[in-house]
Amino acid sequence: MQHKTDLEIAQAATATDISIIAKKAGILDKELVPYGYDKAKISLSILGRLKDKDKGKLILVSALNPTPAGEGKTTVSIGLADALKQCDQDVCLTLREPSLGPVFGIKGGAAGGGYAQVIPMEDINLHFTGDMHAITAANNLLCALLDNHIQQGNELRLDPRQILFKRCMDMNDRQLRNITCGLGGRLSGTPREDGFDITAASEVMAVLCLATDLHDLKERLARIVVGYTYENTPITAADLDAQGAMAALLKDAIKPNLVQTLEQTPCLMHGGPFANIAHGCNSYIATNTALHLSDYVVTEAGFGADLGAQKFLDIKCRQTGLWPDAVVLVVTVRALKFHGGKAKTDLAAPDIEAVRLGMQNVYKHIENMKDYYGLPTVVAINKFYTDTDEEIALVKKLCEAKGVKAAITQVWEKGGAGGVELAREVMRIAKKTEPKHPYELCDSIETKIEKQAVAIYGAREVGLDTKALKSIKALKKHGYGDLPICIAKTQYSLSHDAALIGAPKDFTLAVRDVKLSAGAGFIVVLAGSIMTMPGLPKTPAAEQISINDKGLIDGLF
Repeated sequence: MQHKTDLEIAQAATATDISIIAKKAGILDKELVPYGYDKAKISLSILGRLKDKDKGKLILVSALNPTPAGEGKTTVSIGLADALKQCDQDVCLTLREPSLGPVFGIKGGAAGGGYAQVIPMEDINLHFTGDMHAITAANNLLCALLDNHIQQGNELRLDPRQILFKRCMDMNDRQLRNITCGLGGRLSGTPREDGFDITAASEVMAVLCLATDLHDLKERLARIVVGYTYENTPITAADLDAQGAMAALLKDAIKPNLVQTLEQTPCLMHGGPFANIAHGCNSYIATNTALHLSDYVVTEAGFGADLGAQKFLDIKCRQTGLWPDAVVLVVTVRALKFHGGKAKTDLAAPDIEAVRLGMQNVYKHIENMKDYYGLPTVVAINKFYTDTDEEIALVKKLCEAKGVKAAITQVWEKGGAGGVELAREVMRIAKKTEPKHPYELCDSIETKIEKQAVAIYGAREVGLDTKALKSIKALKKHGYGDLPICIAKTQYSLSHDAALIGAPKDFTLAVRDVKLSAGAGFIVVLAGSIMTMPGLPKTPAAEQISINDKGLIDGLF
């Protein structure tokens, strides 16, 4: 039997006028800024109107460490929201926006799949409302002002060898990781080494996603450290008088985007930091707005729980006062086989022993969510047609032995109806708990890295390169030692090494450098060979994407 593609399903759907979706969600006409018929932005004035309204329950969806193909976490998030709606709950979904890098690369988009999608799928995956481009423009404006300051006399005495802030673009392009700019003579600028990050890794992205309002956005932009002087004094965006113009470019991007699922559940899709190289959560403004609009909010954090969920809890929640009422861990039988040692090409074949071995990875994520963070947890088995009854039964049995229930989800095939079992378990376990964290903000930077590596990843110790030690010393000297940490590492392993599948123990987490994101309010710790500008695969998805003579997109998943 040949299934329809995600794109075919999305294009066959009939979207409800976004003004109707907004009205049902409790959004006033004057708070809606339509972007055509099927998408809109929401004015920040809504938070003033709703500030005294009780907040709903927050459900955080995360996962085990994924295989390179991904395990359908966004699909399950969308299906869970639709399922809660089918259980007569007032619900809102909050997701990140897709980056063009994965869309044209290998991972694909971020609009879900099958009958658990948000629409308009093509617009969402291709430009959407322009937020990514606004963030890119604000980032690169700061870079232009910085280099212009040096060109026009360098009154601040910025050292061209100590410029920290990079240009960015929303595309995978390894050629731009390291460049030399300013060539061509005196009129073309000051020659120096530079590079590009992908927009999802830009500090401006993190600032937008953690800002509480426009005033906070400008304050955070002002605090961005762009480099050091010849005397090793940090220089900020405020020193370059850049924050006002940057915020002006972001005046629309800071407003959350409203779209809908195939079952007309409202979705606030806003912000798009990756979880492997950034903090991996949608915007605080979107999450907070949703919590004031509905009784249940389903939000998704990127990649496995060691990345997106950990950063959601230790960075986003710490800065904003949020705290989830329950955690959903998405697993697939094929991912368990992968972590049990099976090759990617053999994951469809039944192998009960590989499933058993692969559960070690899930055990660690359950331990982290339940014990280290004290959160009610449920496992969602994202079922594939190749899964056997014996394999599913084993996963359920082993999860129950760890004190959590495993619920089968078939939302790709059945939409919300395929997630009702999961929805009912989420409603059963969701409750308020006191925030817990693996480290204290007053701990030293080295101690914070070590506590997270040992507790959350299972490492024995941390190995800090000389460059990392030098960077940490400078951060302490300038008063940035009390910030939380954001470890950038591979998503495929609990460690920094993608080859260490399952639940590796007694490894040394290799840290090669530490970077400051003062505006975002955290320290980025670069572990292993992780890059902040990804590259395209040998066969990019872009080669299959086109548009037909009628203006319809082809080849998009």
